[in-house]
Amino acid sequence: MHLNNVGSLWLRRYAVFVACCTFGLVIAGGLVTSNDAALSVPDWPLSWGRLVPTLEGGIRYEFAHRAAAILVGILTVGLALAMPQSEPRPSGSAPLGRKLAWAAVVVVVAQAALGGVAVRLVAPAWATIAHASLGQLFFAMIVAICVGLYAGFGASHVPTLICTVALFAQTILGAGVRYGVVAPVAHIVGAVLATVVVMWTGLTILMRQMDNPKLRRAATLLLSITFSQVFLGLGALMARVVYADAPQPMPMFVLFTVAHVAVGSLAVGAAVALAMLARPDALGVHGGMVTA
Repeated sequence: MHLNNVGSLWLRRYAVFVACCTFGLVIAGGLVTSNDAALSVPDWPLSWGRLVPTLEGGIRYEFAHRAAAILVGILTVGLALAMPQSEPRPSGSAPLGRKLAWAAVVVVVAQAALGGVAVRLVAPAWATIAHASLGQLFFAMIVAICVGLYAGFGASHVPTLICTVALFAQTILGAGVRYGVVAPVAHIVGAVLATVVVMWTGLTILMRQMDNPKLRRAATLLLSITFSQVFLGLGALMARVVYADAPQPMPMFVLFTVAHVAVGSLAVGAAVALAMLARPDALGVHGGMVTA
């Protein structure tokens, strides 16, 4: 389904812009963690008692992350406000889209609050992991809004939802590893299981829906990103071992860990997009079966 009027075209492009800014926010958060800059600014919401602190050392990463978060929060509120006036309305899709947009506002506010809690309470593990997890959830919601504005909102095929949940759970395990709460082996096992689920979902759709270009492209994209994420995970693990005794984060370690976090978000987003596109009517599902 495509939108034809000018207002809806503007809304679609604006939603994509919000998604791009959100992805930039994910990268900014990864830079904070990988550069050990999480506590470089000891106060919140101000930074060293100022709106704009002296940008040096880890402060520049932390402040850039906060500035990006404020920008994304404002853009998200704007997106939620725009949805009632311009959102498409086939088969009751507008109410769902509006609810999802305002839910995204709630999530981004909660994420900001958790970031403040992490600073005020000197980065407790539960707050930092919850902060990172909400960031992944927020990105997934924005991607869902973008895809919904292009293809409509509706029920998804169950296997694609399982795939999305598996990848999201893997990002939570990854956050636990970064903050020293979860053993790396648990993240590795989770990566194996998540990859198997992605292959099962993606290859099944490719074999049965090769004549559907939207589903074919979405499934191929998900498989490609997931395999790239596996290699980046191996690189991040090797960098962690090689530079375990380094006095400060080394550039190669920062590169691999930030890329691993960023591509992990893209994998979750690709799974969400596939789930949004793989509705039962698009797959030819009848009575729980997919017609050949």
